[in-house]
Amino acid sequence: MELKELLRGTGVAIITPFKANGDVDFDALANLIEYIIGNGVEFIVSLGTTGETPVLSEQEKKDLILFTGRVIAKRVPLVVGVGGNNTKAVIEDLEQLPLDEAVAVLSASPYYNKPSQEGLFQHYRALAQNSPKPVILYNVPSRTGRNLNAETVLKLAAETDKIAGIKEAGGDFSQCIKILKNCPPGFFVVSGDDALAMPQIACGMTGVISVAANAFPKAMSDMIRASLLSNFKKAKEINDSLSDAYDLMFEENNPAGVKAFLAEMNIIKNVLRLPVTPVSSGLQHRIKTFMASSKLTTY
Repeated sequence: MELKELLRGTGVAIITPFKANGDVDFDALANLIEYIIGNGVEFIVSLGTTGETPVLSEQEKKDLILFTGRVIAKRVPLVVGVGGNNTKAVIEDLEQLPLDEAVAVLSASPYYNKPSQEGLFQHYRALAQNSPKPVILYNVPSRTGRNLNAETVLKLAAETDKIAGIKEAGGDFSQCIKILKNCPPGFFVVSGDDALAMPQIACGMTGVISVAANAFPKAMSDMIRASLLSNFKKAKEINDSLSDAYDLMFEENNPAGVKAFLAEMNIIKNVLRLPVTPVSSGLQHRIKTFMASSKLTTY
């Protein structure tokens, strides 16, 4: 099956649960994976930014990839996040990480050093030339400090079939439409913004890589499937029920927000690694109040 179809629908940028002592909580991760798959998502993304990858050791990354692959057991596709702002180091990760079970890698554009568009092009070109798996671009300028513009995306898509698609989280609809209008037929574009996914699918995107689907996998995946079928009446009803959750989830920090939701659901402990801390007590109270009145977990 073409990767564009294999990754059509809802992917989950899965969090990394931690024990109270800060170690990775593999039991909680297994339970979360079962919850997510059991509620109908189409694929899982391990080691995305939502997984707190900047504070994981290289050994923890390897262990998480292998463990996640074993628990998924090929029931849904696995995508692995492999990115950074040192091109040589990212290439070394692509060569050394256990990617056998992955169908693709998701690579956020380099952060902090703010390369030019030519620098971004050469970075991704080098990754594609050295990656054992298809590469999905990830544009998230709010975190990286540099937009991966439409012209660069299209140039990369035309350069090689190894550049398979993009997770677009820039929030610029004009840029999204330009990419969707001009990209090659096999190149796919998925949303990286839960709150914008429904209208972006109306523009031609084929799904979402979602944070909210950690906590609300059924609602998110049903909303995305309805959108893909152009049933926007149903999609809007579900999206409206999620809108307050989106606001609460991203008010202070990701993944602190989604971890607060999952802790309220007793799926994980509300533990993060510095420099990220749990949400404030006021926001935690509002999340608790929302969950007490919400029907999303039984949707």
